[in-house]
Amino acid sequence: MKIKTLVAAVLLSCGATATFAQNSCNANLSIAHEAVRAGNYKDAYVPCMAVLKECPTLKYYTFKDATTILTSFLKDIKDRNSADYKKYFDELMGVHDLKMHYLPEFAKKFKPGQVPTVDGALGTKAVDYILYAPNMDLKQAYAWLTQSVNSTKGDTEGAILHYFLEISMKMVQADSNHTDQFFQDYLDASKYVDEAIANETKPNKQEALKNVKENLVAMFINSGVADCESLQNIYGAKVEENKGDSTFLKKTIAILKMMKCNESEVYFRASEYMYQINPTPDAAVGVAYMYYKKGDYNMAVQFFDEALNNETDPAKKSEMAYATALALLSAKKYSQARSYCQKAISFNESFGDAYILMAQAIAGAPNWSDEPALNKCTFFLVIDKLQRAKQVNPECAERAQELINTYAKYTPATKDLFMLGIKAGDRVTIGGWIGESTVVR
Repeated sequence: MKIKTLVAAVLLSCGATATFAQNSCNANLSIAHEAVRAGNYKDAYVPCMAVLKECPTLKYYTFKDATTILTSFLKDIKDRNSADYKKYFDELMGVHDLKMHYLPEFAKKFKPGQVPTVDGALGTKAVDYILYAPNMDLKQAYAWLTQSVNSTKGDTEGAILHYFLEISMKMVQADSNHTDQFFQDYLDASKYVDEAIANETKPNKQEALKNVKENLVAMFINSGVADCESLQNIYGAKVEENKGDSTFLKKTIAILKMMKCNESEVYFRASEYMYQINPTPDAAVGVAYMYYKKGDYNMAVQFFDEALNNETDPAKKSEMAYATALALLSAKKYSQARSYCQKAISFNESFGDAYILMAQAIAGAPNWSDEPALNKCTFFLVIDKLQRAKQVNPECAERAQELINTYAKYTPATKDLFMLGIKAGDRVTIGGWIGESTVVR
């Protein structure tokens, strides 16, 4: 009977202890959270850390409160080698580790997407590590970011994608052997941020992601290893070594196209080898550019046409049609050049450059009549196309206006048209190969 009484007493004591601990956690949680909300991080520190130590799964927001407190302390300490700084930094990393440890448990309580995955949280830890480490280990930061980004892909937070490429850039600046991986990291980060932008429904967050994308492009361009000459030196020999590797060739072509290095020899070679393995539209475009550079415009158009016929993406089809028009204009095949400009516009109505190129094609062969004044009316139509370019794409406005100012000098004099019975406001049909009408100004 005494034993039973003792056991009961112990159980009651344990229950009381558990209740006391729970009450203590609730009290500390309330104090800490209210203090954080008030910006009083000094008074929030002790109770917040006590909650994480005694009952870490009580509330998920405690981890956010803790990181807010600790990063605030770290920002206020100027000497990163001081004992206090190292103490708070170690605690910050510990908070991240504790959160990752309990995330699977929190995930059971929340709806999908309300808490990050463990790898997603690792990316957040990496960002804080980069920002606050007394002596950052570049390889450690890159390893964490790589694991996080490769796992979360299009769900990766914008800041994590930014630092992922920034650290990769620093890696390549420290060791040129990282160059290929840096290019791949850029392609991956760009792909994932595009996916994130497409999936985001909130305008402010979508705009923030677009800024991240712009920063990724800027980092890549400013990396010091991404100009056409450098890419030629980096990939020239490698393309020959990997001419049977379609994966390598596809990646190389994508990088060279993105950097607008489609007049480099390495781009031609990679495209030619890729075409032999797998005649994709992108490979056909590369071969087309090769012939274009050599001045063989007929072969260039043949391969551009093949790419255009096999491509399904309207945006790419538009670019391919425009490239074909450029080749034809270089060959002074003005009618065909205009036709491909029209195709480009049919796939992308806001393609201002295509309207500009069409204007240049028409201006290249303006004569259709024995009457000089009527031939000069062609330039009213040229100006129509340039005005349209300004309307559909403001980014083309400055260039289009410069051409308008130039071509306006070639329009007919009022007195010359008056002699033909034509006045301002009349509509004139431009004959010959052009076959379009315009209004006299």
